[in-house]
Amino acid sequence: MHTSRRSRRSRRQLSTSGTLLALAGLLATAGCSASEPQQTASASSTDAPGGGPEAAATRVLEPLPEKVPAALEPYYEQKLSWRGCGVAGFECASLKVPLDYEKPGGGEDLKLAVSRKKATGPGKRIGSLLVNPGGPGGSAIGYLQSYAAIGYPEPVRARYDMVAVDPRGVARSEPVTCLSGKAMDAYTQVDITPDDGAETDALVASYKKFAEGCEQRSREVLGHVSTVESARDMDVLRQVLGDDKLNYVGASYGTFLGATYAGLHPQRVGRLVLDGAMDPSLPSLRMNRDQTAGFGTAFKSFAKDCVAREDCPLGRDGVADARKRLRAFLDRTDSDPVPTGESRELGEALATTGVIAAMYDEGAWPQLRTAIQSAMDGEGHGLLELADRYYERDEDGKYQNLMFANAAVNCLDLPPSFKGPGDVRKHVDSFREVSPVFGEGLAWAALNCAYWPVEATGEPNRIEAKGAAPIVVVGTTRDPATPYVWSRGLAEQLDSGTLLTYEGDGHTAYGRGSDCVDTAVNTYLLEGEAPKDGTRCT
Repeated sequence: MHTSRRSRRSRRQLSTSGTLLALAGLLATAGCSASEPQQTASASSTDAPGGGPEAAATRVLEPLPEKVPAALEPYYEQKLSWRGCGVAGFECASLKVPLDYEKPGGGEDLKLAVSRKKATGPGKRIGSLLVNPGGPGGSAIGYLQSYAAIGYPEPVRARYDMVAVDPRGVARSEPVTCLSGKAMDAYTQVDITPDDGAETDALVASYKKFAEGCEQRSREVLGHVSTVESARDMDVLRQVLGDDKLNYVGASYGTFLGATYAGLHPQRVGRLVLDGAMDPSLPSLRMNRDQTAGFGTAFKSFAKDCVAREDCPLGRDGVADARKRLRAFLDRTDSDPVPTGESRELGEALATTGVIAAMYDEGAWPQLRTAIQSAMDGEGHGLLELADRYYERDEDGKYQNLMFANAAVNCLDLPPSFKGPGDVRKHVDSFREVSPVFGEGLAWAALNCAYWPVEATGEPNRIEAKGAAPIVVVGTTRDPATPYVWSRGLAEQLDSGTLLTYEGDGHTAYGRGSDCVDTAVNTYLLEGEAPKDGTRCT
C-alpha cells in the first residue's frame, strides 16, 4: 500500500476508486522575485501551541503583479488550434507554457493538453468553466470527457464551455513516468507495516527505487510540476480562452490548485467552487495524520453500517469488534497472502489498499463487504480489483501515470513528513491512535518523499486571496480523504470564502445526490450568488 499523500478524484469517475495519498502538498516558492509569489507574515488561528513541525503556517501567499511580464506576453497572446480529438462533441488543442516561469522564452517550453465542449445553449454563454478532479495526477481531460461535460447539470453545460487542461506532468501533458508495469506491481506489494529491520530496509529500498526511476525517466520536468506552476498555467489558459475571470470547479486536490490560483490572481477570480477542500496552511506531517483520522472516521461509518446487515463479514457485535476483526484479517495476510486466481497474491499491502479505495464512496460498501468475505474465504480477487482501480492498473498490467504524477507533485509541493524510519517510529503511535486499522500503514506511507531526488520548492502557506470575488468551499463532514476540518480551515483563510457543509459520508459533495448542495452550487455558477456562509445540507 504505497499511498504516500494525495487527494483524489471524486467517485463520479470511478465509483470504487479514491486514493488516499490525499495530501497534495501545498505551495509557495523558495525565492521571491517580481514574477513569483512572495510571502508575508500574518496571524494564524490554527497554529499549534508553541509552533513546531505540525504548526499551521503564518506565511501568506501574496498575489502576483496584475500586469503580465513582457517575457510572458507571447504565452498569453498565443492562439489555440482546435481540432477533433476522437470523442464526439469535444475539441482538443495544445497550450504552450514555459517549463520554468523564472526563465520564460529563453528556456524550454511545455505543451499542455486542453479539451473543451462548447456551451450547448439555450441561454447567454457565461464563459469557460475549467474542471479538475483532483489527485494530484488525475486527468482533468479524462474527467471532462467521461463525466463533467456530459454529467454536470444541463443548465450549467448550456451556458458554459466545459474545459479541462491536464496539469503539467499529468496524463496527456508531458507525463511523469517512473516504473514499468512489472516494477509497479512489485512496488505496490511491498510490506507497508515493517516488523523488523529487514522489512524496513526493503520498504526504504522500494521508495528509493521508485524515486530513482522517476529521475531517470522524467528528469527534465521533475523539478517543474508544482501546484504553483500549474496554477500559473491556468491563468495563461484563461487569457487564451478569452475569459477576463477564471470560472472553476475543483475537487479534492483540485481545491488546492484552485485556491492557489486565487492566491496568486485574486483579481481574476470569477466563480470558484472548491469541493472537498485541502488546508494549504498545514505541513505534511499534520496533513498525513489528519487524513489518517479521516479514514478512521470513514471506516467507523462503514463498520456501523456493516454490523447492522446480515451479510457483514466483520460480525454483528459492534464497530469496535468489526475493527478488530478487519485488523486481524489484514495481519493474517501479511504472513499468509490470499490467492487471487492470478500471479499476484493478496498480501496486506494490496488488501489494505482495496479496503481504503472503497472508503471514498459509500456506494462501494456493498462491493467491499462481498470482497472482504470472499478474501476471508480464500479468494482475494475482489479486494485486488479494488486496489487495481485505486492504482489505475488495467487488465494488461499497465498503469496510468496517476501514481507517478502524484508523488512528483506532492514531494515538490511540501517538505517531507519524515526524514527516515526513525522519524516514523516516533510518530506511528499517534497515527494508530486516530485509525487503529490504517494508522501504521499510513504513517510508513508518508516516508516516500524522504528519498525524492528533487528538493521541495514549496512550503505551507495561508491563502487569503484578498479582493477576490466570493469563493464557495464545500466540505463533507465524514470525508475520508479531505477531512472536514480542512474545508473549514480553507474557508476561514479565504477573505471571500463561504463554507457550504454536507453532513454525510464519502469524498466530495457536488453531484453526489444532495439536492441542497447541488442547488446551492448551481445557483452560484449560473447566477453568481454564493450560498450563505455556514449553510448546512444533508
